Amino acid sequence: MNFIHPTPMSSSRWTTALAVVLALVLAFVALAASAQAPERGLSFAHKDWELVCDNTRTCRAAGYHAEGDDDMAGVSVLLTRKAGPREPVTGELLLASYGDDTQAAKLPKDARLGMFVDGRAVGTVVWADDSGGLALSPAQTQALLQALVGTGRVVWKAGKAQWALSNAGATAVLLKMDEFQGRVGTSGALVKRGAADEAAVAQPLPAPVVKAAATDDRPVKLGAQQKQQLLRALRAATPDADSCELLSGANAGAELEVRRLGRNQLLASGVCWTAAYNQGSGFWVINAREPYAPVLVTTDGSDYSAGTVSADHKGRGLGDCWHHEAWTWDGKAFVPTLSASTGQCRLIAPGGAWHLPTWVANVVPARP
Repeated sequence: MNFIHPTPMSSSRWTTALAVVLALVLAFVALAASAQAPERGLSFAHKDWELVCDNTRTCRAAGYHAEGDDDMAGVSVLLTRKAGPREPVTGELLLASYGDDTQAAKLPKDARLGMFVDGRAVGTVVWADDSGGLALSPAQTQALLQALVGTGRVVWKAGKAQWALSNAGATAVLLKMDEFQGRVGTSGALVKRGAADEAAVAQPLPAPVVKAAATDDRPVKLGAQQKQQLLRALRAATPDADSCELLSGANAGAELEVRRLGRNQLLASGVCWTAAYNQGSGFWVINAREPYAPVLVTTDGSDYSAGTVSADHKGRGLGDCWHHEAWTWDGKAFVPTLSASTGQCRLIAPGGAWHLPTWVANVVPARP
């Protein structure tokens, strides 16, 4: 039998080929790892528009009136789209209601707002001052999208009052949404639409499930020596501990609170910093006995209740924009279960206009 012997490969060619194979293997491993790892959200803003996508790959784009326009006629819209093939975009409208002198405050309940794109009527929306966002119909949402990626002027009118939406920054934000969800070049893209089928777009990811554990929450009183030992442990476990009021200065430890989480673990807390209109407290999980071995949850906390540490902070003193975070006790640690903002500071509504999360979780309540 005759064998065909391959031509010997030079050492340099062999090295190059091996490097290529290794690169492909590493790329595959990295891709597999990234597919299994939790995906963090995305925040992006341009001019009068912003985009926030969460860890399930749901995206929310919020637009506002032009910066500098009369705040009494402020307006915002929210466009929401889940990940996955052939998912529709839903739209909501919110008229500025911060203060008693806004145009919206003068509207009677059930007033009809006419929607106009470049002067063309696109149906109506019924105003309800206690309903939050007003749902736009699919046809209105589609007309809005077409106007945003072009130069269309979108206005809602009721009598002599009108609310004009800015499209400055909308194209960049909607393109970023398409990129995040893998829709660029597909038939479902909002901006750079193509002929590719949507079957290959990014699939939605499940929100992590966090099973909340029951907590004791009874206060724990420490002796003077125990408190000093705990404070030393907290300082060692806290980055930039010198900037935390609870852990530094003449009154260190004065406001320290300790409560019981379970049989073997406690929750220590106290104010770390105070600003003009916000305050942040430190929260640490510690062992019930020495060594305390503190594990820091956050130094930006604002409240604790029944196994949940929360951090709620104003974007400015007016309170028209906020950021919210939450951590839930699962019996071993405080697990992140929420990170969200309420949108730009545009005097749309007290407490903020929208709920724009970058991280969400399904929390299973603890059994009584």
